[in-house]
Amino acid sequence: MDRVVTTKEDLASHRRYAALQRVSFDDGDLASVSLRQLRFTRCSFRGADLRRATLDGCSFKLCDLRGADLRGDSLRGVSLAGCDLTGADLRAADLTGARLGLVLTGAPPHGLTEATGVRLDDAVLRDLELDQVIG
Repeated sequence: MDRVVTTKEDLASHRRYAALQRVSFDDGDLASVSLRQLRFTRCSFRGADLRRATLDGCSFKLCDLRGADLRGDSLRGVSLAGCDLTGADLRAADLTGARLGLVLTGAPPHGLTEATGVRLDDAVLRDLELDQVIG
């Protein structure tokens, strides 16, 4: 009998620098997933449970992370460009060297990273770069 592969196992099995486009992980259980510098474009993680995940060096472009639970994540060197982080929980996350910025898509606010209501209590923000982040 074939074993069913979970979304978390499938995501973690991607090779380094793999590109994923327009994939929905909404409300998914991705807790403690460890990814290899994946490139996400227009993917959705709305309400996803990403607690204690290792997302070091991953790139998120025009992604929806509204309400995502990223508590305790390792987000070292992550790039978030033109993403919606409204209400995301980044408490105790390590954002060392991360970049939050924009994507040139036309006139603002299109392409800007939205950070309204993001929780950053006890987050590590060493060398965090912000470029036209709103919220």
